[in-house]
Amino acid sequence: MAGGRTLVVVVTRLGARGRVVVDAAVATATTIFTVVMLDEGGLGSSEPGYHPLDGPGLLLAVLSAAPLALARRSPGLVWAVTSIASLLLLAGEYGLDVPPGPLVATYVLAEAVGGGATPRRRLVAGGSVAVYLPVATALMVADGKSVLGMSSGLFAWAAMFALVWTAGDRSRLRRERIAELEVTARLRETDLERQRRLAAAEERTRIARELHDSAGHAINVILVQAGAARLLHEKDPQRSLRAVETIEEVAQATITDIDRLVRALRHGTEPAEPAEPAPAGTAALEELVARHRSGGLEVSAAFEGAPRGLPSGVAWAAYRILQEALTNAARHGSGTADVAISYGVNAVGILVSNPVGDDISPGGGLGIVGMGERAALLDGEFETATVDGVFRLRARLPYSAPASTGAAA
Repeated sequence: MAGGRTLVVVVTRLGARGRVVVDAAVATATTIFTVVMLDEGGLGSSEPGYHPLDGPGLLLAVLSAAPLALARRSPGLVWAVTSIASLLLLAGEYGLDVPPGPLVATYVLAEAVGGGATPRRRLVAGGSVAVYLPVATALMVADGKSVLGMSSGLFAWAAMFALVWTAGDRSRLRRERIAELEVTARLRETDLERQRRLAAAEERTRIARELHDSAGHAINVILVQAGAARLLHEKDPQRSLRAVETIEEVAQATITDIDRLVRALRHGTEPAEPAEPAPAGTAALEELVARHRSGGLEVSAAFEGAPRGLPSGVAWAAYRILQEALTNAARHGSGTADVAISYGVNAVGILVSNPVGDDISPGGGLGIVGMGERAALLDGEFETATVDGVFRLRARLPYSAPASTGAAA
């Protein structure tokens, strides 16, 4: 049965040209087998009184097998031609111990009359095959042969036709099943891709809202500091200068975020989740770890480097990525997670590891898509992998965009 499934899959994937080659090879092999059998007077020892192969017999032998090359195009017509030719061979008392042409044609006919065929067509096809054996028996009896003496051979013929019809029908069912599975796989892949794109779009919209909040906060700071600088300009020049410097720093950080993110974002709708205060720096990441630890997740955390303030875009991305990673560890893991956060000179690095079950596939969730989108928008790095039952997530978020990005903007 495994070999039959393999043959069906191979023939299904060969295409039109491949099927033509296969059909021609089958027709050629069947014709050769039929001619050799008739020339030898049958299979095994020849029976007395058989008709030697001559010109008419050779023509009938070719007609009983050669049309199989066109069986897939006209299965009913080919079955009729091969069957009539084989019946004429029996009537002429040629040594046709087995009708190979009609057997192959029956297989192809059984493949063709299923699926979308009408009940009437299936009934005509099945009835035609069922009539073949009684007609062949009548022809042999007319030649003086005994039904009792032919009983074992007739039973073998009936079994062969039944098995061939069943095999052809099963082949059709397998072919239709393969086609259905291929369609289902394509639809599933299309739907998954649509979900991934939707998740990426939603994540971009969420980042846009966060950037909007960050920019609004920065503008408020600038307004306050500008007012302070104006009021203190004459009374306290030093404090006025510090206010101006603060304005410069906040404006520069905001411009960097806008330059790096807004070119890749889309307009969104109303927030789908409650607004949260923007994480100001590395302390927010440590507080997030402590919050999940108090919530029941066993977290071992290691922080490398001195705590520092982060640009708002980097702070939001780092916060969300760590939050999603710890949430996944609590939902899909064994209740433990290892976190390593490094505050480097140019970037913040996040590494989260947690055991997972066998049914968890890295990269399969939409949360993973969102985390990757956040890292990509910051020109950072993001990757996930499952090794020996441990899911690892690694992200690297640079503090500023590369020089080429700014130049391009």
